[in-house]
Amino acid sequence: MQISLDALQILDAIDARGSFAAAAEALHRVPSALTHAVRKLEVDLAVTLFVRQGRRAVLTPAGRLLLEEGRHLLSAAGELECRVKRIATGWEHELRIAVEAVLDVNALWPLVGDFYKEMSGTRLRLTTEVLGGCWDALATRRADLAIGAPGDMPPGGGYRTRLLGRSQPVFAMAPSHPLAKAREPLPAAEILKHRAVVIADTSRQLLARTAGLLTGQDTLVVPDFAAKLAAQVAGLGVGHLPLPLAAPEIAAGRLVPKRTIEPGPDLPLHVAWRSDHEGRALEWFLERLEDEGLRARLLGEAPPKRARRAGRSPSR
Repeated sequence: MQISLDALQILDAIDARGSFAAAAEALHRVPSALTHAVRKLEVDLAVTLFVRQGRRAVLTPAGRLLLEEGRHLLSAAGELECRVKRIATGWEHELRIAVEAVLDVNALWPLVGDFYKEMSGTRLRLTTEVLGGCWDALATRRADLAIGAPGDMPPGGGYRTRLLGRSQPVFAMAPSHPLAKAREPLPAAEILKHRAVVIADTSRQLLARTAGLLTGQDTLVVPDFAAKLAAQVAGLGVGHLPLPLAAPEIAAGRLVPKRTIEPGPDLPLHVAWRSDHEGRALEWFLERLEDEGLRARLLGEAPPKRARRAGRSPSR
């Protein structure tokens, strides 16, 4: 067989990063090694895999087909590696955690530090997702654990969940914005006249979700909540923000909160995982995510006077 998993990993890295040099840095190898591997594969298959477009290395149609099909093999090999690791030790080779962007990810770093003290050998990979992105990450097996998955789970089942808490949205805009001086509560028809600052749903396969956006409303799409906050402070649009994030700007007079006739997107947030996943790393995180103090910090709330574990049982 001419095609190896190593060659497919090289193609994937070059495609993702756009150049042999950037891919070599990501793979901790020298560029000449990647060039040699790609040329050998091209000779063995009698096809051209990459062409140059300016400074970028771009896949040919044949190269694109090889990589798209090859990614299935890489995924299957990675899953096999994880299963073997779990069977041998009970600890996963890697635990992939998707965190909803509305949460304070900084609250997780002490937890991650405690996990590393276990010396389990399990690698952690954290990603940030928006709206349906956490559910999509579980559905497509990009994540093993989702923290803060909002709203209802996707149809079809196969998930287990625990309630983490609820989002605390506040509708706000800059003092210079026309809505800042409008009478409360604001009707939807009035809000519709103004641009909304939004973060796009990060779902890749599931249907994208929206929250607090009116049909037909103009939008400014930004990459994360830090950019959304800055854009609204700059008067570029309006929208809902997590109260803990908006509170300092409101206190400083850089944002004005407003009540609306239509309720805001007060969504339940869940800790969720696939029901077919077993492993000690997942169990470790699930146990510690029951701590009420940690939950409060993730949600940006004041921790309870006496944090305790909720002791709720998982539900399907």
